[in-house]
Amino acid sequence: MSEQHLSPFQMALKRLKRNRLAMAGFFILVLLYFSAIFANFISPYGCDNEQRNRSYNPPTRLYFFDSHGKFHLLPYIYNYTYKFDKFYRRIYSLDKSKRYPVKFFMRGDEYKLLGIFSTNLHFFGVDEPARIYLLGADSRGRDLFTRILYGSRVSLSIGLVGVAISFIIGATIGGISGYFGGKIDNIIMRICEMVMMIPGFYLMLALRAAFPPELSSIEVYFLIVVIMSFIGWAGLARVVRGMAISIREKEYVLAARAQGVSPFSIIIRHVLPNTFSYTIVALSISIPGYILGESALSLLGLGIQDPDASWGNLLTEAMAVAQIKFHPWILIPGIFIFITVMTFNFLGDGLRDAFDPQDKIGRKL
Repeated sequence: MSEQHLSPFQMALKRLKRNRLAMAGFFILVLLYFSAIFANFISPYGCDNEQRNRSYNPPTRLYFFDSHGKFHLLPYIYNYTYKFDKFYRRIYSLDKSKRYPVKFFMRGDEYKLLGIFSTNLHFFGVDEPARIYLLGADSRGRDLFTRILYGSRVSLSIGLVGVAISFIIGATIGGISGYFGGKIDNIIMRICEMVMMIPGFYLMLALRAAFPPELSSIEVYFLIVVIMSFIGWAGLARVVRGMAISIREKEYVLAARAQGVSPFSIIIRHVLPNTFSYTIVALSISIPGYILGESALSLLGLGIQDPDASWGNLLTEAMAVAQIKFHPWILIPGIFIFITVMTFNFLGDGLRDAFDPQDKIGRKL
């Protein structure tokens, strides 16, 4: 099909597929969100499964060749043993007297798959007394790989929920302001400017500190979403308002108005859909801000609290330099935050180039 017969959306999608960084970011995000949805199945243990005697167990190495050089199709591990040094630090060493093969579809801690089906089937694991720590263990002997997967549910979903609320509020208010104009536009824009003047992070700290400390993690989660959405809608509303001012003078809007269509129907059916080329890009770029905001709150102890996991509160142990020196794997949640933020930025840049109507013209010139 030639480009002359493609719709604007199809042409944008075609341009997006040519952007390798954007597509790489898209597939990485698909993998991250898939892992978050099926975290309890993919992880070998439950989120709060701990063994205090394995505090800061190093990452487990997978072996495919034995001491005789024989290749094993299924990897195996060795169990760790430890002793205390003169400073009462655990010194771990491998016990190579017995191999523990990695088994797939093992029975373990019980959970609810997709929150519906009760099961104890895990994608992989090893027999006791050995434990497999792909990314090491935390201070309480909990598998860091498992907790990162569980924490991704909070850190990844909070961005989507937050931008969804911001989009509904910002697009609706911006569309109303731009379409009606006059005093309504003036009042709404002054409110937007007041909201934008508020320093976002300090507002989150103040509002979060004002609520009772005994809130559950679910209540804290929704509280953070509401606070961050309240901060983020104003900027979107101002841009949508500017686009609505020009869209309201288009022929199809004037024709709908002449036919007696109500103003709110025109805004919903004609004005706002024509702003999606911008809003989709703006929302994809703003998601990292929500992820970083939640991570910062949890890192400071004002967000999701232990034993529930988020990428932010998994980094609390990394605030001590000594812990980073002796147990560097506790920084791995920060790597996941970095990768997620970068992939969203790559995808957002790709969407911006794909939906930019001047991009195609520029290349022809």
